[in-house]
Amino acid sequence: MIYPQNFEQKIGFDQIRQLLKEKCLSTLGEERVTDMTFSDQHDKVEELLNQVMEFVRIIQEEDSFPDQFFFDVRPSLKRVRIEGMYLDEQELFDLRRSLETIRDIVRFLHRNEEEEESDCPYPSLKRLAGDIAVFPQLIGKIDSILNKYGKIKDNASTELARIRRELASTMGSISRSLNSILRSAQSEGYVDKDVVPTMRDGRLVIPVAPGLKRKIKGIVHDESASGKTVFIEPAEVVEANNRIRELEGDERREIIRILTEFSNVLRPSIPEILQSYEFLAEIDFIRAKSYFAIQTNALKPALENEQLLDWTMAVHPLLQLSLSKHGKKVVPLDIELNQKQRILIISGPNAGGKSVCLKTVGLLQYMLQCGMPVPMHERSHAGIFSNIFIDIGDEQSIEDDLSTYSSHLTNMKVMMKSCDGHSLILIDEFGGGTEPQIGGAIAEAVLKRFNQKKTFGVITTHYQNLKHFAEDNEGVVNGAMLYDRHLMQALFQLQIGNPGSSFAVEIARKIGLPEDVIADASEIVGSEYINADKYLQDIVRDKRYWEGKRQTIRQREKHMEETIARYQTEMEELQKSRKEIIRQAKEEAERLLQESNARIENTIRAIKEAQAEKEKTRLVRQELNDFRASVNELASKEQEDKIARKMEKLKEKQNRKKEKKQVSESQTPSPHPPKITPITIGEHVKIKGQSAIGEVLEINGKNTAVVGFGSIKTTVKLDRLERTNAAPQKQEPAKSTFVSSQTHDQMYEKKLGFKQDIDVRGMRGDEALQAVTYFIDDAILVGMGRVRILHGTGTGILRTLIRQYLDTVPGVRHFADEHVQFGGAGITVVDLA
Repeated sequence: MIYPQNFEQKIGFDQIRQLLKEKCLSTLGEERVTDMTFSDQHDKVEELLNQVMEFVRIIQEEDSFPDQFFFDVRPSLKRVRIEGMYLDEQELFDLRRSLETIRDIVRFLHRNEEEEESDCPYPSLKRLAGDIAVFPQLIGKIDSILNKYGKIKDNASTELARIRRELASTMGSISRSLNSILRSAQSEGYVDKDVVPTMRDGRLVIPVAPGLKRKIKGIVHDESASGKTVFIEPAEVVEANNRIRELEGDERREIIRILTEFSNVLRPSIPEILQSYEFLAEIDFIRAKSYFAIQTNALKPALENEQLLDWTMAVHPLLQLSLSKHGKKVVPLDIELNQKQRILIISGPNAGGKSVCLKTVGLLQYMLQCGMPVPMHERSHAGIFSNIFIDIGDEQSIEDDLSTYSSHLTNMKVMMKSCDGHSLILIDEFGGGTEPQIGGAIAEAVLKRFNQKKTFGVITTHYQNLKHFAEDNEGVVNGAMLYDRHLMQALFQLQIGNPGSSFAVEIARKIGLPEDVIADASEIVGSEYINADKYLQDIVRDKRYWEGKRQTIRQREKHMEETIARYQTEMEELQKSRKEIIRQAKEEAERLLQESNARIENTIRAIKEAQAEKEKTRLVRQELNDFRASVNELASKEQEDKIARKMEKLKEKQNRKKEKKQVSESQTPSPHPPKITPITIGEHVKIKGQSAIGEVLEINGKNTAVVGFGSIKTTVKLDRLERTNAAPQKQEPAKSTFVSSQTHDQMYEKKLGFKQDIDVRGMRGDEALQAVTYFIDDAILVGMGRVRILHGTGTGILRTLIRQYLDTVPGVRHFADEHVQFGGAGITVVDLA
């Protein structure tokens, strides 16, 4: 239950509706905004909020959501339900595009069907899509009737194709006849040289001066506004023009027949299609709420299935939008209502923010239960209320003979009768509007009834007795809107726990009320009241001071926790790095081990081949075993400094092995091999076992050489090369062309957005030539076959300049006047190579 009837207007929700409608793409979503209602069902509100937050993620993270065509064709579909009615071309085109959007949205939400619901990124929206029908057959049927521009195709039926062929043939015949008559009339001097046929009332005619109209036999159809030109339809083409009229009528009737036939096919599916449009309307509605949520930094708080308000940094969205235009920020609201403190009594100075606090609570709770995210901190918790009542503002009624106070009492009566433990009441200036003593007493009695019914509420007041009631009764708590006594300005911050002062004396002194008046007022009210108010201000001031201290300590603790967490993360990363260094060291040691094994085995093989002493062989193998043992010992230790020392020892052993190998080789007798001349720079060589011939470009040390095979250079060991007397064959470098995918995409977008017509009428010659130059360049670039340049007839200078330029363009294959029916000499048609 929401009370009173103008509840939404009082809290500002009517403005929220208007902002949402502005974000909708069609009347589909706007109707949903109008029908949006308050719900007290926890599961329903939870699902609505999840849908919006999932769509917020889609907006922020996805680029491919299909929201391009939201057309409301429901009125047309309902009209077509009647036998014999049909959709026109535009309605059919809108139906096709919106059905395509529905299909694409359903596909988007149902992608990865095999995923579990817990793994689905948008489970609530996927449930909303459910079993929505997508009608691929209807889309295919429409595609067989309409082209991509929404016009009936020539091949939509064989009869339509025949009619349009005959129509084109007849028009061509008329055009030729008119041109012949026109040339004859021009040669006789009846018509000016630059005159071209034109269209009047759907018939091709020739403009002639009134004095020469008898020279051309035919029918006068019209004359110009100035009376200096008459338009004659030559007798030779009257019959052909009549035939065109007949064919155009046949064409219209055939198009109607095609559309009627399709509408007959469509009619049985209309109920399902309308259901799919309800889904499209819901998506439009959710989309609008999502964009509003992004605009106001709104989110979904933790939603509890109980009566609860535990909000942190809550913000009034309309106030936020208004202040942001002036570069200002809203002071956020922290408020908590629970089973122990259900009713909050807010006191404080006038213009201190009490009413704004009240409206913020009402608006955000109402938005939340309408399925809209709300601007507050993510750690906030919110509950569900079955009833929300509000009493705010002046409700005088001349018709009902109600004063301000009477209207307040009427609202109190309704609230006391209807409220319960699941209700939220919002009352501004409780007990105001009448004599303070009796008004305060009645307000206290009413407040007592609210508390007995376990109702939740936020109430603003200036009455001291209500502040005392809150201190003395469980379930009711005081709150104060803070005020800076030194700067004499409101802070717009709510503080729960203590009542607030009205700061009446201070405000009176600030605005310049005479001191003797203030003194008299203080004497009238009594020193006890003034001192009590002063003590209350001091308590509030001290509480603000200690609250600031507490916040500082909390921030420092949070900073310390963050620092400790950062250090722990860095220590974990260092441990990972340490393990990685050890792993790499082990791998390096293993590689050196394998390399050393290979070299030692080669040495042993050489010794055996040279029939060396067995003792030397035994020593070499013992050295190999020692080396392997040292590497194993290295791998078992994890300290980086020990790894470094072992690597140094490993290098020293390698050096000693090399020296022993050289000594062994010098002591081992070997046969005298034939003297081989080393390969030098500039010689032609090839790799053993291959046919490609290259040239030696560099010699690196004694083992490797850089060889050029055409444009390719490679490093090869000298023992794998052999000389050759043949010279390398010179090959022409292969030409290649590469076009990036980004360039392809840009060209595709440019082609889609390219218009095949340019209008240069009214431009100066140099302006027109520049525009045509860019236009022809773009047309050639995107691969257009034909374009049209509209320059008008006029004096013919513009037409001549453009055609002189076209003669110089290599990409222009041919250009000529447009067909008489479509503009004649006023338009140049350009065919591009």
